[in-house]
Amino acid sequence: MKKIIISLLLFGAITANAQEKNYNQWSVEAEAGVHKVTTPFSSGYVAETPSLWQVGLGVRYMINEKLGFKLDGGYNNISNSDESQEFESGYYRTSIQGVVNLGNVLDFRNWTNTFNVLLHGGIGYSLNKPKYPRDFNKGDQMLNFIVGITPQIKLTDRLALTGDLSMINHVRQDVTWDGAQSLSSVLPNNQVRGVNGVIVNANIGLTFYLGKKAIHADWYSEENTLRSEIDSLNLRLTKVETDMRDSDNDGIANYLDQEPNTVNGAAVDSKGRAVDLNNDGIPDIMLAPLDARYANKADIQGGNIIKELIDNGYVNVYFSFNSTTPEDYSLQSVNYLIIYMNENPEAKAELIGYADELGDVSYNQKLSEKRANKVQEILVASGIDAARLTVRGGGEDASVDKNSTGARQLVRRVTFKLK
Repeated sequence: MKKIIISLLLFGAITANAQEKNYNQWSVEAEAGVHKVTTPFSSGYVAETPSLWQVGLGVRYMINEKLGFKLDGGYNNISNSDESQEFESGYYRTSIQGVVNLGNVLDFRNWTNTFNVLLHGGIGYSLNKPKYPRDFNKGDQMLNFIVGITPQIKLTDRLALTGDLSMINHVRQDVTWDGAQSLSSVLPNNQVRGVNGVIVNANIGLTFYLGKKAIHADWYSEENTLRSEIDSLNLRLTKVETDMRDSDNDGIANYLDQEPNTVNGAAVDSKGRAVDLNNDGIPDIMLAPLDARYANKADIQGGNIIKELIDNGYVNVYFSFNSTTPEDYSLQSVNYLIIYMNENPEAKAELIGYADELGDVSYNQKLSEKRANKVQEILVASGIDAARLTVRGGGEDASVDKNSTGARQLVRRVTFKLK
């Protein structure tokens, strides 16, 4: 049943995800840095390596967490080095590119949520406008092909620090980068063919994520999201299973049961509390057989039978191995003593602690004393005057087979004697 419920919920989650993305898809990218410009140059002209400066701006849309596309543009200032004749050109470009989220393709999300890598490449339009020594008003128009790699470091869910290394190749470049020479004038048949100009850009920048979702596709992992949903469902179903258990078999589920350790067979109310019509603190099911076999109603109401039960060891507080903390189910025994002493203000009680035979004798003596003292603390905290209580350790109880786990549980206890 649990597996069926999880499967249905996951199917619903996947169907919903197909209709609406669980992540943001839009982002804006801004970058700036240096560049290296290669051939063609006229004789005597050389650009700085690296050259300052160049900037870029783009808008990106992710179709899913692995693939997307972007529209971007940039500007490069190309100028001479110290060993070159003077020149200056302005280079403008725009391109449309496909984007691959390499981090999600290679499952980076399984080991990091702060580092990622994007690959991008596409085609576009470029314009080279030499300013000096010659001024080309219209500029040299070219087709460009661009490829690049973009490492990312997530700063927040809305912002990432990026680096980028891109190479731009140009087709039908007619004017050298310096503007001093037209290539068509020196090539055969006055034609310009092939890839004859390359720029390499190196940038740092920022990516701004847009949208109402908590996370962007760059950092989203469908597998991790489904795994998280499965874990959450498991926790919720486990809690439901735990809540629906009925530990004391009284017909009331644990999450509704205010008295989870009801005496076996006791009649209970809708909240799992044992029926106690005379309000003496003892479930009626325990008093009925006593009334029939051992005492009359006056004896029970006067508390004589309760005193007898306590004195004869029927009311005990039990402990786990080597523990001084009472087991939850036996705290009701402490409550019986509290009720009796409150109804009989002159009564006093002796608390006697015991341990099983496992371990050192002297250690077990101290352990039995600590158990008795712990029960005394509970009684005092419940309003019983400490002067009405005496405490002692009974040490090891050797009355049972020490090789029996169940028998040893019976002797790890605190018992009461009324005075």
